[in-house]
Amino acid sequence: MAVKHNARLECTVCHNINYLTFRNAKTVPTKLELNKYCKHCQKATPHKETKAK
Repeated sequence: MAVKHNARLECTVCHNINYLTFRNAKTVPTKLELNKYCKHCQKATPHKETKAK
């Protein structure tokens, strides 16, 4: 059975949390880092997974 964890993606440039998603903890053991669009920076920037509060 898949173990899903909530993942909050934070922009590495302006440090705003822009995306909420899930990741499978068994298949993806490391933190996510995706290139996503940031509406505050108005360009595609790397987004890293942050600690869920």
